[in-house]
Amino acid sequence: MQINFLKYSDGLVPAIIQDPQTSKVLMLGFMNEEAFLKTQELNKVTFFSRVKKRLWTKGEESGNFLLVKDIRMDCDNDTLLIKAEPQGVVCHTGADTCFNEINKPDSFLFELEKIIQLRKKEPSASSYTSDLFGKGINKIAQKVGEEAIELVIESKDNNKELFLGEAADLLFHYMILLTEKGFSLADVVSVLEERNSK
Repeated sequence: MQINFLKYSDGLVPAIIQDPQTSKVLMLGFMNEEAFLKTQELNKVTFFSRVKKRLWTKGEESGNFLLVKDIRMDCDNDTLLIKAEPQGVVCHTGADTCFNEINKPDSFLFELEKIIQLRKKEPSASSYTSDLFGKGINKIAQKVGEEAIELVIESKDNNKELFLGEAADLLFHYMILLTEKGFSLADVVSVLEERNSK
C-alpha cells in the first residue's frame, strides 16, 4: 500500500500524532512525500509547514521532538496516524496537546471576556467591572500595574493560593484593559501565533 500524496492538490496528507503510552491525540500536521521520508530517516516527526513553506521537524528549535514509534495509514491511503513519544511539551502554548476540551480552560476566558464587554456596553450599578470602566483608562491601567506588582511580590514566596489569586486578578484586570482599548484576547493570540510562525 502506498500513501496517496496526489489525492490533495497541494500534495499534503494529514498526519495525526498520538502518544503511544496514553493514546492522547497530541497534534495534527501535514506531510508531503519528502516530509514523510525525512520522518522515517530521522525517526522524528517532520511536517511540511504551510506557513514556513519548508520541511519542519517538530522540536527543531525547542528540542521538544516527537520520537516515532509506529506509523499507520488509513483505509483510503490518504491520512497518517503516527504514534510518537513526546520529548517535552507538544503545543506552542506549553500544553501537552494541541487539543483542548470544549469549554475548558481557555474557552472560559472568552466567555469571561464577553461578560466584561457586556459590563462596558451595558453598565450595572452593582458591578465592580462597570465601576472600573466608569473611572476611565488611567484607573484601569493603574489597576493592571498594581496587580502586576502584587503578583511579583507573591512570586517570591511559596504560597500557591496567594500566587494563583494574584495571577487571576492580573489576568482579569488585563482583560478589562484590553476591552477598554478596543481589543480582544483573539487579537493578542493572533500576535503570538504570528510570532510563533517566524
